Amino acid sequence: MSEKETKTFKIKWTKVLKKVSPYNIKKGILYLRHYGPKEFWVKLTERFQADDVDYEQWYENHKALPEELEKQKNEKWKRKPLISIVVPVYNTPQVFLRQMIESVQNQSYSEWELCIGNASPENKEMKKILEEYKKDARIKEVEIPENKGISQNTNRAMEIASGELIGLLDHDDLLAPNALYEIAKAVNEHPDPEVIYTDEDKVTTDLKEHFQPHLKPDFNLDLLRSNNYICHFFVASRDLIKRVGGFRPEFNGAQDYDLILRCTEQAKQIVHIPKILYHWRVHKASTADNPASKMYAFDAGKRAIEEHLVRCRTKGTVQHTKDLGFYRVKYEICGEPLVSIIIPNKDQSEALKKCLDSIREKTSYRNYEIIIVENNSEEPETFAFYKKIAGEKIKVVTWEGEFNYSAINNFGVRHARGDYLLLLNNDVEIINGDWLTEMLSHCQRKEVGIVGAKLYYPDNTIQHAGIIIGIGGVAGSVFVGLPRAFSGYLHKASIQLDLSAVTAACMLVKRSVFEQVGGLEEKLKVAFNDVDFCLRVREKGYLVVYDPYAELYHYESKTRGAEDTKEKIRRFQTEIEYMRSHWIGLLKKGDPYYNCNLSLTKWDYSLKNNQRS
Repeated sequence: MSEKETKTFKIKWTKVLKKVSPYNIKKGILYLRHYGPKEFWVKLTERFQADDVDYEQWYENHKALPEELEKQKNEKWKRKPLISIVVPVYNTPQVFLRQMIESVQNQSYSEWELCIGNASPENKEMKKILEEYKKDARIKEVEIPENKGISQNTNRAMEIASGELIGLLDHDDLLAPNALYEIAKAVNEHPDPEVIYTDEDKVTTDLKEHFQPHLKPDFNLDLLRSNNYICHFFVASRDLIKRVGGFRPEFNGAQDYDLILRCTEQAKQIVHIPKILYHWRVHKASTADNPASKMYAFDAGKRAIEEHLVRCRTKGTVQHTKDLGFYRVKYEICGEPLVSIIIPNKDQSEALKKCLDSIREKTSYRNYEIIIVENNSEEPETFAFYKKIAGEKIKVVTWEGEFNYSAINNFGVRHARGDYLLLLNNDVEIINGDWLTEMLSHCQRKEVGIVGAKLYYPDNTIQHAGIIIGIGGVAGSVFVGLPRAFSGYLHKASIQLDLSAVTAACMLVKRSVFEQVGGLEEKLKVAFNDVDFCLRVREKGYLVVYDPYAELYHYESKTRGAEDTKEKIRRFQTEIEYMRSHWIGLLKKGDPYYNCNLSLTKWDYSLKNNQRS
């Protein structure tokens, strides 16, 4: 082991040993019981790898400096919205209460009011503390004689709010000192945002360590149906909150999730601020520390999604996943539409046979046709195989031009009869029988144009779990090589979510959408044609959904390497230039389904860098 490796090893295990305590051992036993030994070990391994990042240093390098905060205090705004911070309190520990209040008082933006709903007026120490802080005229208190629960207590606190914006803060959490400045800035930069949310992290009880940064995408409908990723810091217009009816006590435990779903359904504009502006304190009683302690909260979250689907007139069922707080929506299929599976092929009859056998033997959805697009095969056994398989469900058509992935698929579509088109590589193998049912259930949704699957290498590591614009210079797959059992950063490899692009190695698209955008761009013969296609579909207002419950093996070589001839290198460079010229705006702005604080040189959602910009 080198000196550098030894040092890294020591640092890593020092971090691990620091976390060994009677409390954490007890917590570990709870998780062991929940997941079982095998899955618990996988989760533990993934967590240790994730913790191998010096986030504390990163946060120090990215938080607002004192001189920046002073400058913010003198900012001349065209609009200076009053922001009402609403906090329900009930027997809050004195230290937590003081720290929460002072985190609001220390804001660099001064147009705020703190509206506290006190459901423990008999607590003399709390009352004394609140009286002390109420000397600041911006701090208001309403006493709630009887604890009515989190929803009703919060609604009562909102009744004394007069700001045009309402911000939700838990009684034991803290705001970064520039949080409200950034909210006011967003209001001035965007026309009437009705919902604003920020990034967040967790902080230890003593506030000495920040960890688990939650760096979020812009609004992501399918991710929100999988998990309350918006969470903190959530700010909405007072009018919108009134319009949707405020908090509902029947959803206590997930009352914020329910409110966020209702607000985002109706909001005209939703703005995401990609900065860590909220610190969620972890302590023994918090959901952040021990999710299993509040199972009722996750049941309430499930019901919140179910009611959301009803309001959206979307038929589907909601299931808990093994990871509490994460959900799976199973959408209902309408009818039994024909799906045309289009598979380009040149020789490789053994790979093609494996692919076709897995489709026929494992696919539970039966109304499909297969169109094999023959492209310049040379081996006699390939043509013998074509004759053998041709029949009612399989048709072979011949593309006589040079290899052009886009043109070949466009040609195949012209021979397809289905209302849904599945572009599929010939070197894939189906894993789960409901893969096509799963993809079709998403693709039938009116707001969805494209659905992508989760693909694995033969060694059960991830080959594809979505594509991020900007990674590697143009676009790149995320989580490549991650073990199949790992869930990825904030579970993004293992839950349904919207992305900018997915691979055409297995891509389902509505025929009407395919035709609306004119099919695949034939100038992109090999690379980026699927990315460009997805981006054009998104331009038309459709969602591109990644569904990890549609699983396939993809036998693409993990060591395929770079283009190896002058002609191929020249062609690849031309395709890169095409993407950079056609999508220059997006490449400069950044992928809305990613986060500007995340790396574009790594595929695993790593932090961008440790340096102050």
